[in-house]
Amino acid sequence: MDLKERTYSALVVSAAEKLNTALSELLEGSHCRPVKTVSNISAAKRCWSDRSYDLVIINSPLPDDPGIRFAIDLGNTKGVVVLLLVRNELYDEVFDKVSEHGVFMLSKPLSRQVIEIALDWMESARERLRRLEKKTLSVEEKMEEIRIVNRAKWLLISELKMDEPQAHRYIEKQAMDRCISRKEIAEEIIRTYS
Repeated sequence: MDLKERTYSALVVSAAEKLNTALSELLEGSHCRPVKTVSNISAAKRCWSDRSYDLVIINSPLPDDPGIRFAIDLGNTKGVVVLLLVRNELYDEVFDKVSEHGVFMLSKPLSRQVIEIALDWMESARERLRRLEKKTLSVEEKMEEIRIVNRAKWLLISELKMDEPQAHRYIEKQAMDRCISRKEIAEEIIRTYS
């Protein structure tokens, strides 16, 4: 699927109505659906507990909190891209705190073009995270298969008095002869001998 065909859920945390209107128009005009806008960190935390979002934009400061800790917490969360907007004079100080957590930052005031570019970066970063999540999942699946096959080998060793190479060869041969995966053979062995 082309990047421009994807849709992203977005959460905007901002108390500035003018910015909220501009961001909502930009987000909804691109590929962001749904777009949820809240005006404080407490409401943002409630929204986040209800569902996760692909993109989160935090306009600091907010009435109840600067939003920096929330940005860091989200930056450490799997699958979300965070953009923190801060006043220009605070940029360097805040950047030192949030950059290691993968939080993107922009200094205010902002132009429409800069926001559009930032949204493109965020979408690109989200796609990279999506690929890494798939890769992680495939590695986890492979590790699970290895655990199951090893468990089946130990059952063959203890129940049928095979040694480890014989048990390994038995599972491999059964999988090839029957045209099914080693994991399926291992699961059958586990069911039979457990």
